[in-house]
Amino acid sequence: MNLEQLSVTLSADDAQLQTALTQANLPTLLLVLAHVTRDPKWLEEPYRPTRTLALHDNDTGGLPDNVQQEIRAAAFDTLRALRDGNLELPAPPQDDDVIKMLSISLGESIPPEYATTMAEEAGFRPRGGTAWSSGTRPASADKLNAVIIGAGPSGIAAAATLAKLGIRYTIVEKSDAVGGVWRDNDYPGAGVDTPTHMYSFSFAPRRGWTRYYAKQPEILDYIQQTARDFGVVQNIRFRTEVTKMAWDEEAQLWHVSILEGDGSHEVLDAPIVISCVGQLSRPSTPSLPGMGLFEGPMFHSARWDHEVDLTGKRVAVIGAGATAMQIVPAIADTAEKVLVFQRSPQWIAPNPNYLRDVPDGTRLLMEQVPYYADFYRLRLNWQFQDKLLASLYRDPEWPHPERSVSAANDKHRIFFTKYLDEQLGDRTDLREKVLPDYPPYGKRILMDNNWFKTIKRDDVELITDAIAGFDEHHVLTADGAAHEADIVVLATGFQTSRMLWPMDICGRSGVSLHEQWGDDDASAYVGVSVPNFPNLFIVGGPHTALGHGGSAIYSTECSVSYISQLLIQMVERGLNCVEVKPDVAEEFNKRIDAEHERLIWTHPGMTNWYSNAAGRVVAAMPWRNVDYWTLTRTPDLEDYIAK
Repeated sequence: MNLEQLSVTLSADDAQLQTALTQANLPTLLLVLAHVTRDPKWLEEPYRPTRTLALHDNDTGGLPDNVQQEIRAAAFDTLRALRDGNLELPAPPQDDDVIKMLSISLGESIPPEYATTMAEEAGFRPRGGTAWSSGTRPASADKLNAVIIGAGPSGIAAAATLAKLGIRYTIVEKSDAVGGVWRDNDYPGAGVDTPTHMYSFSFAPRRGWTRYYAKQPEILDYIQQTARDFGVVQNIRFRTEVTKMAWDEEAQLWHVSILEGDGSHEVLDAPIVISCVGQLSRPSTPSLPGMGLFEGPMFHSARWDHEVDLTGKRVAVIGAGATAMQIVPAIADTAEKVLVFQRSPQWIAPNPNYLRDVPDGTRLLMEQVPYYADFYRLRLNWQFQDKLLASLYRDPEWPHPERSVSAANDKHRIFFTKYLDEQLGDRTDLREKVLPDYPPYGKRILMDNNWFKTIKRDDVELITDAIAGFDEHHVLTADGAAHEADIVVLATGFQTSRMLWPMDICGRSGVSLHEQWGDDDASAYVGVSVPNFPNLFIVGGPHTALGHGGSAIYSTECSVSYISQLLIQMVERGLNCVEVKPDVAEEFNKRIDAEHERLIWTHPGMTNWYSNAAGRVVAAMPWRNVDYWTLTRTPDLEDYIAK
């Protein structure tokens, strides 16, 4: 029995259960019913749900009312028996059974290759790298310790895994609190664009989310609570930043130079360094003429100045990407006027759950009913992770490359354009401004956060002329206009291509990492390991961002599992260091680049934050999540110089 399942306590009374079941997602409830009762009839006709399409949950399963009622009644009897001790809770399903059940629930066939990773995601089986091969921690593990850089979600995952193995670690965190990107980005409206129930650690699921797409305070609370639950906080050195690192070949360890908040310096020695700084940690601030002349507050969205009152002010938001799309609707009722300066429009998807709270009854089911939250999470994993990628390959025979990359991709364009026109209504004057001229998913798709509704307001103006600069009270545009503003918000993204910058990291040969990579051309074997840099491991490294959708925590856990398995092999085989072989890394990079040449992000004229100045994609993963899971499932020491 999975310990997470045992931690679920069904305590609701009959009336609470009956009310909650009226709010159940029936395709999920059927999975619970079939598994708990051990009766396969609940996955057969007439109970089989219709196919779950697009971003919908398919709550009714497309089933007739009388069948829905029958399912709820049977679930009530089953859960009451379970609660009252009259029914034994079965162990989690086997991996292959998970796939069979999900395929029926979703109304489409899920490939067998997803079986084990789905079971891990649900907590039905542990991920690799969480236990020693012998089952007992070797005494030789005492000599191993690690410095983890960053206390965001990746750092917490790495720390929790090392703690489970009994490997000592210290986290160096430049801020004064846990949370990473969710600590820094506390601007109005900040939230996740991945379904919340899959945006959580497999080893620490939160079932009682209050929103289907949670806002920043709730996500930050979850990350900080997880850090406390796993004893991570006591091992963090806050307000401390890594400035440089150097590999000591003779001692077989890293000398990690740190700068503390009081200005003092120290060197930490550790054989292992795990970078968890992430790709969205350093704001990208434009350099525009006259920025120093502007007399009002001006700040980046990731450094929001909460002392500044927006009430009755004219607020200029520079940028119209994911961040601006959350900020603008959130501040429109407060500011006198919001001016949105858009460089390029975004494709926007309708999502019925994006603005919804999770009903109380649904939360009860998630928190108390065994397997309910786990099966719901797995349905989301299939809907939001890998299904899309097939439509993002460039078809060289496709006759309309100016608008899409394939027939399948063109269907996305038609669907999103129809939605755009419906939302604009009679505001056809905005259509040319908001309709993208590039293929859908060429930039990461955004969820509609009342964006169209907001830009139609009289007190919101969308400006598409290029910014020429600033004077004391205006944003100046290339058409010669001067737009009065009291406050400027720079929603201009992050320095995603300058990975691990500005740390000075010197490898085995004396060459620095940034000399080896160049300014913006990072590469790493499976996103984790770099030739010439022994025992340096990266989480959230090159080619691990999910351009085709999914949860960043999924790829984080894959990387952490891979790293921890390398550490296990090092200890159990008596190795001091591992370094990926240059030819292995080179061949991997060739595969990466060749695959990206087939994908939408290298389509002619396409620009996005995944690519560097030369047009090489350095951030986004070119494969399905299951492919990355396979790549990182079991490290092969034949790929490494191990000694």
